Amino acid sequence: MPRSSVSVPHGNRPRKRVPGPVLAGLLCLLAAALLAACGGNENKAKRERVVPVTAVAAVRENVPVTLSAVGNVTPLASVEIKSRVGGIIVKQLVQNGQDVEAGDLLFQVDPRSFDLAIKEAQARLDRDRAHLNKAKEDLRRYSKLRELNVVAQESYDNTFAEATSLENTIRLNEAALEQARLDRDYAAIRAPISGRVGIVQVNVGNVIKANDDRTLCVINQIRPINVSFTLPERYLGEIMERRRQGPMRVSITPSGMTSTPVDGDLAAVDNAVDTTTGTIRLLASYPNDDTRFWPGQFARVELTLRTLKDALLLPTGAVLQGMDGPYVYVVKTAGDDPASGTVEPRQVVTAHIVGKRTVIRSGIEPGDMVVLDGQVGLSPGAKVSIKNMGKNAAKADGKGAAGTPAKAPAEDKQ
Repeated sequence: MPRSSVSVPHGNRPRKRVPGPVLAGLLCLLAAALLAACGGNENKAKRERVVPVTAVAAVRENVPVTLSAVGNVTPLASVEIKSRVGGIIVKQLVQNGQDVEAGDLLFQVDPRSFDLAIKEAQARLDRDRAHLNKAKEDLRRYSKLRELNVVAQESYDNTFAEATSLENTIRLNEAALEQARLDRDYAAIRAPISGRVGIVQVNVGNVIKANDDRTLCVINQIRPINVSFTLPERYLGEIMERRRQGPMRVSITPSGMTSTPVDGDLAAVDNAVDTTTGTIRLLASYPNDDTRFWPGQFARVELTLRTLKDALLLPTGAVLQGMDGPYVYVVKTAGDDPASGTVEPRQVVTAHIVGKRTVIRSGIEPGDMVVLDGQVGLSPGAKVSIKNMGKNAAKADGKGAAGTPAKAPAEDKQ
């Protein structure tokens, strides 16, 4: 049977379909092209966008290098007043918080019993001295009689022994008399040092015991006064070398005070390093005529080691930390407008911290304009406008915040 056939008009023939994988590839290429175009437009927009920033100029200054620590104010001397004799207190001549001088009378213990002890010791001494005189006369008489063989040797020996015994007794009586006089002096309790008295613990009418542990009051010598502080032992060699060159000045700021620091002197360095903490203890001295410092108070101490000559300084906020270390954004001005330009990142090498500024060893030059605020929106080659150009011009010559002492690296701070 012959096969049947159907003729299809040419215009109605079915189109050839594109395979699915090929179509997906074409769509991906189209999307990538669109993203590239958009990214290029975005980068172009970023480059054309002007970012307002704050910039500062790098300056050179002479900066002192200091070590910072928290210290504790200690009195130059501290004495707990205790009684060496017993009795009843009949006079109290010191008050709470009073300033006293060495030798001032603080308390008076009833002296009558000590006066009687002195009289008794003196009477015993006088009696034994009279006996000794008689014994010496007997000894001279027996010595002559012994030469004439009139008296027995035993009688002479007894007289000699009695005279020797009385001499020793007299020495004991003299010591007892001296002790009674000392006790009489100890009944008048005096200040051994000059200073300020704390809270008085006893009053008139209290009975105290001899060599009792009871403290009558405490005297602290606060003029001058010391500030004790510690520093890492790795600075010990430099500190000792600096002390050999001359006195070392110390800046001291008491806690809770907003006033300016005061200058003191490094008075002493301990003779051993604390092996448990790896630190060395030092003492700073301050005259304290203004009673600015009080024993037990905390104080901030800064010890000047040396001075960095012509150190290159930037505000610490201008230094950023990246994968390769610290870096800054340097503004490169364009044309005649010093308030606009582009930025480029530069790696820098930092040294000491100078208050709110950082010493830069390398990476930039004096006068370079560095971005201080607004770094978040920056990228290499971005356009910027310097908002504070008029204010910053005065700091370009290094007359901004001069004289701030350089501190030890951050890991050395206490």
